[in-house]
Amino acid sequence: MTRCAEDGCENEAAVELHIPWDANREVCPGHARVWAQKDGVVPAPMDGHEDKWP
Repeated sequence: MTRCAEDGCENEAAVELHIPWDANREVCPGHARVWAQKDGVVPAPMDGHEDKWP
């Protein structure tokens, strides 16, 4: 199980964020929702986690 890349978060990562100005990150759905609102960030569900991301 991969942990969320956000500091202090112990949740399981389920979404890979493609961030044009930084390295890609694997984060939990909660943090993915926040990041997905930023211009240029593209969220993609990780393999096996498609049901956790709309």
